[in-house]
Amino acid sequence: MVLIEILVFVIVLVVLGSIRILNAWEKGVVLTLGKYSRTADSGVNFVVPMFQTLIRVDMRIRTVDIPKQEAMTKDNVPVAINAVVYFKVEKAEDAVLKIQDYQYAVSQYAQTALRDVVGNATMDEVLTDRDKIAEEIRGLVDKETNPWGVDISSIKMQDIELPEDLKRIMSRQASAEREKRANITKSEGDKLAAVNLAAAAKIMESSPAALQLRALQTIDGLGPSPSNTVVLFPVELLDLLKSFSGGKGKKDKTE
Repeated sequence: MVLIEILVFVIVLVVLGSIRILNAWEKGVVLTLGKYSRTADSGVNFVVPMFQTLIRVDMRIRTVDIPKQEAMTKDNVPVAINAVVYFKVEKAEDAVLKIQDYQYAVSQYAQTALRDVVGNATMDEVLTDRDKIAEEIRGLVDKETNPWGVDISSIKMQDIELPEDLKRIMSRQASAEREKRANITKSEGDKLAAVNLAAAAKIMESSPAALQLRALQTIDGLGPSPSNTVVLFPVELLDLLKSFSGGKGKKDKTE
């Protein structure tokens, strides 16, 4: 009787020890006496104790930081760039059997690819075409890591550091460019204003009443300030003086 109880106890321990529960985002690589036998899905799985080993593999998208890399661009500008890699395991058995540490390998290869791609691009391309450069890096890394059962989802470039003296030069260049655009805009405005004033002068010259109205608008715009002194001079008197001076000039010529 005691022997049966002991046997039942041992069987229970063996059964409990053979149960492996995998989460929904996990897969398990089962090795039997060191050899690959199968890939276990999420849920309850049984392995034979002492003969089989189950290695868990996370199938979710993971991130790896690419530490700041010093690189020289195609036009000999030193830059420091860091990025982040988004990847996931597609084949759990390849990630376990074909590479020792796939996460470390992805990080190292991404660093190398980043330096290579940046070295073949100019500084302006690095600053303005981040997405294009990141896609080139992703293509290189994905091609290398595909046999490992790893898929590179995307690579995002984060900070791009330039030398301080180059930053000052770029700042002065941007300031000069803004000043150039401001001068062009002002000159175009002055030109348009001159054209409009010339057209208005022609209209006022053909219509004395329009000239009088414009004069009244100008006087009204001065406002009731005590410092403004306005002396009104009748336009008719000006016309009279013009006609008088014109008649006198003709009389002098006649004499």
